[in-house]
Amino acid sequence: MKIIDATNFDHRTLNQVLRESGGDCTINGCCGQRFIAAGMSDKTLIINGIPGNALGAYLNNACITVNGNAQDAVGDTMNEGKLLIHGSIGDAAGYAMRGGKIYVRDNAGYRAGIHMKAYKEKIPVMIIGGSAGSFLGEYQAGGVIIVLGFHCDKSHIVGNFPCTGMHGGKMYLRSDCRDITFPPQVTARPADSEDLAEIREYLSEYCSDFAYDMEEVFSSPFTVITPDSQSPYKQMYVAN
Repeated sequence: MKIIDATNFDHRTLNQVLRESGGDCTINGCCGQRFIAAGMSDKTLIINGIPGNALGAYLNNACITVNGNAQDAVGDTMNEGKLLIHGSIGDAAGYAMRGGKIYVRDNAGYRAGIHMKAYKEKIPVMIIGGSAGSFLGEYQAGGVIIVLGFHCDKSHIVGNFPCTGMHGGKMYLRSDCRDITFPPQVTARPADSEDLAEIREYLSEYCSDFAYDMEEVFSSPFTVITPDSQSPYKQMYVAN
């Protein structure tokens, strides 16, 4: 694996070196460089430090591990692959992602999973270990969002206005959600064994990646949220 010292690189230089490396890489000294691995395919990348905005944008079947936090727009419009963040992420993670996985050990900022969508056989998955900010899953059209609520008050597992405009996919919150207000066009109900079976494989992988205990994950109830209409916008804007 090639070692890249990014200490004195701007984002253009770093990405050029990364493109020319021809194989798997470890980036040391990363500090805010943007667009790292944008569109990258068939490569494994380890980042020591804090990457800047749009890490892994348009990612194609590559695996990126960040040993630290990451900034905004992680996995923007990614198609396939995996982003593993050993820390927290900023706003708008997974914007319009249509495949692949974003696994976050800690917290996410505002608008995570906005416009997330499934594409043909691809099902995007985002798992957040801590809490997520306001507008989680805004306009979600497909895929799976899971928030586990570790190290936070379960009544504040998400911020304000979750699932606004949601019209596809599923969201799982590890909480009874009794203090959370959802929009009228979605249904929030306790997850049953069938619901949990759908996400067990993802959670098993997540627990293996971050050394969490599966028994602990399933020791608290989950709430599953789904859109209750194929035409949510008609409900919002057209009188019946």
